[in-house]
Amino acid sequence: MTVKAILAAASGGTASAGAVELACRFAQRFNAHVEGFHAKPDPFDLVKYDAAMGASVLTDAFIKRFTADADANAAKVRNEFAAALQRHGMDLSRHAPNELQGQIGGSAVWREVVGYGPTLVARRARFFDLVVLGRSERVIENPHSDAVEQTLLQSGRPVVLAPAKAPEAIGDRIALGWNGSAAAVRAMIGVLPFLAAAESVVIISIGEMHQSSAKSALDYLAWHDVKAKQVHVPTVTGASAGQQLLSTARDEGADLLAMGGYGHTPWREFFFGGATRDIIGVSLLPLLLTH
Repeated sequence: MTVKAILAAASGGTASAGAVELACRFAQRFNAHVEGFHAKPDPFDLVKYDAAMGASVLTDAFIKRFTADADANAAKVRNEFAAALQRHGMDLSRHAPNELQGQIGGSAVWREVVGYGPTLVARRARFFDLVVLGRSERVIENPHSDAVEQTLLQSGRPVVLAPAKAPEAIGDRIALGWNGSAAAVRAMIGVLPFLAAAESVVIISIGEMHQSSAKSALDYLAWHDVKAKQVHVPTVTGASAGQQLLSTARDEGADLLAMGGYGHTPWREFFFGGATRDIIGVSLLPLLLTH
């Protein structure tokens, strides 16, 4: 199992730099193809909204300025993506992805689309082995970022959430959050390409229910020549599973935490809490999530 194609979603906000940097590092590590993907907002959506509100606040001048700003932001993000590639010894290709297949060495392309970013990222992500999204300050305040949520729920692919500033090391010490669920299994599969080169791997289970299945996860990883250890954390009153998982991963010195995302539907996570919501809301540790 390896990573051959990586999607780096670059919005141009504070989250983009970390996502692009980690995507380039992963492309170098796996000798993989990376696509920088940027969705420009569609001015027609403004017109539809204006019509629905029964107002006429939009003018031709405003729409032109909106379009010019979107074009300028897209150009800025493309230049930042190209600069990150250059730092890692890669070049931005003018060829289509299908023309690059089979070439020796990593490759990179840039793709711009127009429309609602979260939906377009989720759809495009289905055709990549790994998706890297940035995690901005807005996401810290609102864990239910549309881009994160839609990509997790609709792409079927592992998603790496990168902090705004990429850490110096990632993937050397990996923690896997384990609760015996199908999402946890998919997280284990999604992180497998990283495990071969990891210095240490730890499986963290919270509570009494998942100790035996965590042992089975250890056996599974052993078949893939991955030596891991298990850390069991008793449930602590007043602390959520997400808080305990994140705290234990930090104690183990992890630089990447892999876990299942949204084991319940997002609305249930919002009203009743959940590990995904807890961890996305506070973690500055890079996360690999699957649903």
